[in-house]
Amino acid sequence: MSGISFLPFSILLGVLGILCVGFTVYWSHHWLGGFAWDGTDHMFNWHPVLMVTGMLVLYGIAALVYRAPLSWEGPKLPWKLLHASLTLTAFILVVLGLVAVFGYHNGQGIPNMYSLHSWIGLSAVLLFSCQWLMGFSSFLLPWAPLWLRALYKPIHVFFGSAILSLVVAACISGIIEKLFFRLSKSPTPYSSLPTEAWFGNVLGMLILVFALLVLWALARPAWKRPDVSSEDNQEPLLRGTR
Repeated sequence: MSGISFLPFSILLGVLGILCVGFTVYWSHHWLGGFAWDGTDHMFNWHPVLMVTGMLVLYGIAALVYRAPLSWEGPKLPWKLLHASLTLTAFILVVLGLVAVFGYHNGQGIPNMYSLHSWIGLSAVLLFSCQWLMGFSSFLLPWAPLWLRALYKPIHVFFGSAILSLVVAACISGIIEKLFFRLSKSPTPYSSLPTEAWFGNVLGMLILVFALLVLWALARPAWKRPDVSSEDNQEPLLRGTR
């Protein structure tokens, strides 16, 4: 039954992820003027697209790799490599997203790291970086001791959920910040809820629902990979050659 119930959930989550990215791309193209890599406002527009795609959607999918019933049987190495690859891809997109926003700020003479959105976002990115490096060192390198894998695994799981929560806070605060900046100069302010404000608010709700569903799936006992004699802690994933 778990496999049957996980399939419609995966489809729903996939649709929500596509909507999150699609809404972000449409907002950036339709209202914010499109994309470029030249230090202008159009360079900034890559920032929300890359962050939502990498830090939210890809990261959320990576977190659920071990909830797929197909991953419960057979060797776990392919699934761990898939998890590591998805998170690495997400990290690359996040770095490009940071380059886009810092390049825009520097090109326009705008101060960096002054808003709560930027503080939360950078905290999420730094934790994400540490999480990936620690996960790679603990679970993929042949010389990681067994006690380290056993000790770090629950910490890795906890920070996976914590980082996703920070990502949601960063995305929603970023949407609000951008709407306030743009609509404060408009004859139809944010408080009058023009079309762009409606669109941004709906995007924020889509992001929130996507993340809540990921967190719910992570906490659902029926979708947790069975602990078969703690095999994760007994074998290194990448064996050293002898």
